[in-house]
Amino acid sequence: MNELEFIKIKEQLSKEISITKSKISKYTELSKPIAPENSIGRVSRMDAINNKSIVEAALREAKNKLNQLETIERKIGDNNFGKCFKCKKNIPFERLIIRPHSQFCVKCAK
Repeated sequence: MNELEFIKIKEQLSKEISITKSKISKYTELSKPIAPENSIGRVSRMDAINNKSIVEAALREAKNKLNQLETIERKIGDNNFGKCFKCKKNIPFERLIIRPHSQFCVKCAK
């Protein structure tokens, strides 16, 4: 990986962290408990509860992604950065741009 690619990956990583933190903030707000005194109707209440469950799942996924991104950010200067965790070959630059928290090459990720 050359210096320009390394800089682009660092920028993409920072961008992904920022976007993910924003999503976590939004999902946290949307997953607040539904007050029982809200007179939204029984069916609407069931929809709200279902939507809350979906948002909570998205929140868990976003927190997991943030954890992975921050772990990679700490390891970005490491000699093993950009190498597949399993086969130890270089992860293609394009994959790291699309998914900067990748720890596996495409072949090993299957």
